[in-house]
Amino acid sequence: MEKLITYFKLSKVELGKVIFPLKEQVRNAYLAVFIVVTVISLFLALVDWIMSSIVSLVV
Repeated sequence: MEKLITYFKLSKVELGKVIFPLKEQVRNAYLAVFIVVTVISLFLALVDWIMSSIVSLVV
């Protein structure tokens, strides 16, 4: 039982060392991910459209 209590005490100490991100940091990371995903999606849509046009011309 003493080991369990020690474990929880040490866990609490370790949680005190954790630095959680600020609201602004989370928002900036969200915007960065959203922009990158949007750009990649548009690029893949363009490549898909070009490839399907080429296949349509060949067939």
